[in-house]
Amino acid sequence: MSIKSLGDPFSGESDLRHSKSCGCEACATGKHHHAGHDHHEDTYDLASMPAHSDMAVDGVASSSGKLASSEEMLDRAIESAVVRSVFGHNEISRRSFAKMVGSGTMMAALASVLPLDKVKAAILDDLGTPEKTKLNIGFVPITCATPIIMAQPMGFYEKYGLDVDVIKTAGWAVARDKSLNNEYDASHMLTPMPLAITMGAGSTATPFLMPAVENINGQAIVLHNDHLDKRDPKQWKGFKFGVPFEYSMHNFLLRYYVAEHGLDPDKDIQIRVVPPPEMVANLRAGNLDGYLSPDPFNQRAVWEKIGFIHTLTKDIWEGHPCCAFACSKAFADEMPNTYGALLKSIVDATQYASKPENRKEISAAIAPTNYLNQPVPVIEQVLTGRYADGLGEVKNVPDRIDFDPFPWHSMGVWILTQMKRWGYIDGDVDYKKIAEEVYVAADCAKIMKDLGYEAPDSTYQKYTIMGKVFDPDQPEAYVNSFPIGKGVS
Repeated sequence: MSIKSLGDPFSGESDLRHSKSCGCEACATGKHHHAGHDHHEDTYDLASMPAHSDMAVDGVASSSGKLASSEEMLDRAIESAVVRSVFGHNEISRRSFAKMVGSGTMMAALASVLPLDKVKAAILDDLGTPEKTKLNIGFVPITCATPIIMAQPMGFYEKYGLDVDVIKTAGWAVARDKSLNNEYDASHMLTPMPLAITMGAGSTATPFLMPAVENINGQAIVLHNDHLDKRDPKQWKGFKFGVPFEYSMHNFLLRYYVAEHGLDPDKDIQIRVVPPPEMVANLRAGNLDGYLSPDPFNQRAVWEKIGFIHTLTKDIWEGHPCCAFACSKAFADEMPNTYGALLKSIVDATQYASKPENRKEISAAIAPTNYLNQPVPVIEQVLTGRYADGLGEVKNVPDRIDFDPFPWHSMGVWILTQMKRWGYIDGDVDYKKIAEEVYVAADCAKIMKDLGYEAPDSTYQKYTIMGKVFDPDQPEAYVNSFPIGKGVS
């Protein structure tokens, strides 16, 4: 809820078009020429005010003389909005009437026709005070988690009244289990994970929600420097590859990529689950020939002169989803206001991260030991898209990683087709029903619009992946169109 001046609306001396921060000449001299001066009104966002505000606003004070709390500010804001509306936002009429009858009479007259207490209660109910403000959110230390991580040091959680501990987590099996055990209120997850958890693939079936994507693009296939002469995937038979989790875009994109080059990922190569922070060490030790991993570990392999970037995943599927913000359906149902404030924090941070001019600032914020624990130059190369590829070239790819919170239902359907294709789920699958239950696009769209960002009008779109068109209206036909795959009939 945005309001303007917090002056006393029942006083004939206050001017609701001005606040203490107004720097206009009239305010500086104390002489207000009331005609046509509405352009100096200050705006306050009551939804983002902390429980005990230190703001000094237009003499709003408690009985002790101290600065007002956010509750007192909200009362004043509602009164001001109602009074301004009654007088048609005509400040001269309001002040004249207040001076003529006095503030007490004016207040009583208004209350006789419009019960302010009920109006305040209704607005407070709409704003929704968080049921719980102290939260634990898990994250795996990768650049895909940028919005979830940066929201702590850069104040996005605090902005919406939350006190969040972001907890570094070794890998996604741990993140999943801690989420299922309610040790985490919400967590950084891979976009296939909420679908898998909801369906009981790899864990006990528990309804989960994914109201926001964290990043799009942002991954790469890295090969050991010993394989500089093996750039053709057809030469990769017998290779050992790392992916961070079975239910990951990394696994599904690697499988898709090698299969399009004629290799069966279950027969011709080995795919091992390796936590992202251990990728580089395993590459160095010779335990892996390569990996499809999140950053910064692709760039870290180049930094340490162990490997090179074979291809960015954006060149497999431009704009593919990767990581997400997720929570149990029970959390969202039982604490809807907390869920809403948390989602608003994440969406706001994601939109901030989407702006290239903010990327260096963000790199410094998420580099410290308690977050990514990486050199700032490594993170900057990922987030800015200007990077060394390990092949002797410096590339400039601004959208190497990007940030877009909208959880397209069509993305969920594509992921489910790959889970079916590779045998992670079987039988009849109601692709759209599951995607729409888990990827709560409506929640994200509402928050995006509330924050002034554009949200898509639809939730489905077609994708072209390595030249092959995916139509979300024909998921089963898509699964069966591939010559390689366990679930292909």
